[in-house]
Amino acid sequence: MWMPCLTRSRLFDRRVTVTCDIPDTVAACAVAVLTTSDGRRKAAMTRQFAAAWRAAKAAGTPMPMGRATPPLRPSRPAQPELLSPRDVPRRRPGTPKGRIALLHAIAHIELNAVDLHWDILARFSDTPMPAGFAEDWIKAADEEAKHFNLLCDRLEALGSYYGALPAHAGMWRAAEDTAEDLLGRLAVVPMVLEARGLDVTPSMIEIFRKAKDDASVAALQVIYGEEVGHVAYGSKWFHFLCGRADIDPKDAFHDLVRRYFHGALKPPFNEEKRAEAGLPPDFYWPLADEAGG
Repeated sequence: MWMPCLTRSRLFDRRVTVTCDIPDTVAACAVAVLTTSDGRRKAAMTRQFAAAWRAAKAAGTPMPMGRATPPLRPSRPAQPELLSPRDVPRRRPGTPKGRIALLHAIAHIELNAVDLHWDILARFSDTPMPAGFAEDWIKAADEEAKHFNLLCDRLEALGSYYGALPAHAGMWRAAEDTAEDLLGRLAVVPMVLEARGLDVTPSMIEIFRKAKDDASVAALQVIYGEEVGHVAYGSKWFHFLCGRADIDPKDAFHDLVRRYFHGALKPPFNEEKRAEAGLPPDFYWPLADEAGG
């Protein structure tokens, strides 16, 4: 079946209607998004596929998981220019340009998150999992697409757009490193990288509140509230797999983060939101202490 996907760009004062074929399986939906380069189109397809998935479930004909081979790296637009982390210009959030740069950086993270959540569904589609696994990550991808759109809207309202500034080239490294390890993917992406978002988002909200940018505050508050759920999905399925394999989840988490995460876990931690997402302090504090945190 097909449904219209509407994307828009205020920068060029245009609306683009995309006719999206709805694939027959979740894995095929994932590959369709991953092989789409334009960010707005990627988000529109994600929202349309998630809506189709929900409609099929409500009708009693749930979309099967299926099998598919995703690309090693997702398709990306020609812009933004992707730089080594050390070469990305420093942001100065006390200035209007600095706040635009901050919104641009967050938009880049959200677009990568859209791909990460679809990638976990396609890449590990041969791993038997309960139906709730697909449901959680489709919902997460749908919310990340909404977040990306919110941030693009803010950038365009401020006279910029996604792609106007260089961005971090290392965002996909965690996916490549864990391409053959579902437990490692869950440990590093939602339980480390997305959990870090819970730590830093409150301070970013305060930056825009002080600047009296209420619209950006509202967007970031939506993102902050929903990211707790994404971390929780990671924790839930990480514990599920550990239980199925009869291994200690805390020890497994420590081992996998040491193996796959190229960085240090740095305090301060948002212990309240981490706990709400199912991450107790004895998971992350020992790793921070090892790094001198």
